[in-house]
Amino acid sequence: MAKLKLTDDWWTAPTESSNHRLIMVTGRRGLQPARDLGFYVYRIEVTWPYEPDAAGLPQLHTSRLMEQVTEAFKADFSRDPVAILTGIYTGDGERNYVFYTRSLHIFQKKLNAILSPFELLPLSFYAEEDPQWAEYDEMCQCEVTEGE
Repeated sequence: MAKLKLTDDWWTAPTESSNHRLIMVTGRRGLQPARDLGFYVYRIEVTWPYEPDAAGLPQLHTSRLMEQVTEAFKADFSRDPVAILTGIYTGDGERNYVFYTRSLHIFQKKLNAILSPFELLPLSFYAEEDPQWAEYDEMCQCEVTEGE
């Protein structure tokens, strides 16, 4: 099988939580080749709660750490696409990373290896089958395009 070629093209747009707090949604474009394969059937959401500032966003030191973790995810999963990072939601006191993966077990091992250089993080995890990428489609509705 040929190496999966995905873009690193991201967009960011504001939206609101259910309690009307700001949420910054960052989504990834160009993932149709991965969807077409039909291998990435599990959605995993990694939630990182944090002490928010007045706007509900992470404070500077936490934001910097989150950026380092995000870059580690992107770098490692681009080399070994066991999972694909498709979206990041930040606001209202938490950051949620959304991945689609082929294997929950392999994802867990890979995630532990990626996070091993970092301090222990207060992460929680949720996984379910989502072979149609319904969450991804819903997230993409937040993207603001030119002319909107």
